[in-house]
Amino acid sequence: MKKNKKREFQSSELVKSFARIYGFEHKLIAFEIKDFLEDYLDESLFNEIRSVNIEGKCIIIKIDSPLLKHDFQMRKTFYLKKFQDKFGEDQFNDLRIV
Repeated sequence: MKKNKKREFQSSELVKSFARIYGFEHKLIAFEIKDFLEDYLDESLFNEIRSVNIEGKCIIIKIDSPLLKHDFQMRKTFYLKKFQDKFGEDQFNDLRIV
């Protein structure tokens, strides 16, 4: 049975403005990307994702499993397009899988 844990605090305008002031709103977006992947992937596959970060306009996803890493690299444009559709095309221009 899958736990449905959503990060309710992200929708708070206070948290968003605090993040904007102190320069870590990219971390909130990284959490939203990780939530998307949790919903999209099977639980066992999601557990192979070590971290999601954003540096500049590049999303960096660290994956432990070589098979999942290869799958992400093969479908890189698909995932990048999904993230651009959700957060805006000007937000990201690259996706790195490490």
